[in-house]
Amino acid sequence: MRPSSAKAKGRRLQNHIRELILENFPQLHPDDVKTAIMGESGEDIKLSPAARNLFPYSVEAKNVEKLNIWSALEQAEENSRDDSSPVLFFKRNRSKLYVAFEAEHLFNLLDKCE
Repeated sequence: MRPSSAKAKGRRLQNHIRELILENFPQLHPDDVKTAIMGESGEDIKLSPAARNLFPYSVEAKNVEKLNIWSALEQAEENSRDDSSPVLFFKRNRSKLYVAFEAEHLFNLLDKCE
């Protein structure tokens, strides 16, 4: 795959995640959630303070056929801000979108739902 095609594939996933955040938090303005420029270091989704208050995650997005999950999780943790939990969104061609984060975080979320 050409680098430009790979970047376009990653950009599509970032845009999809951005749209999911905006759909699920209708109180946010489109300017509150932006995608990173391809090749830019740091989080793949840039959030305003208002967006981070509602969605307290640092997003790493991977749209690849073969994912090194450990490397991707390490990248998510390294790029994570102090006020956010790292989360990895990943998919490959013709697959569903999945999310990975620490198991302890899942149980904290479930505990809050009770």
